[in-house]
Amino acid sequence: MAGGALGSALRYQAGGWAHRLFDGVFPTGTLVVNVAGSFFIGLLWSLFEEGDLHLNWRLFLFTGMMGGFTTFSSFSLETLNLVRTRDYGLALANVLGNNLLGLLAVVGGFLLGRLILQAMR
Repeated sequence: MAGGALGSALRYQAGGWAHRLFDGVFPTGTLVVNVAGSFFIGLLWSLFEEGDLHLNWRLFLFTGMMGGFTTFSSFSLETLNLVRTRDYGLALANVLGNNLLGLLAVVGGFLLGRLILQAMR
């Protein structure tokens, strides 16, 4: 529960920052949060995949904090609203951006974590 609260607070801050920086119709705040969340979950998973992290910490980080931080339910609603207003190009860009950039970010975070582990050994 504490991890979820922390993740939600971080999502609020990051989404607000992105919205102020990139004001417009496109839901940039959600895109930024989803890509950043994908990166960080990939990074954390690669750092702790080998089982060095206690189960309670795994639940705190992955289920709680990262689950509270990422916003795919918001992404889905925002995409629906873009379709309802006939902004089909923006809806498609939102789907592709969140999914493709999210996948690239999780791979990038995972690879960075591997590099960090190699450097520490």
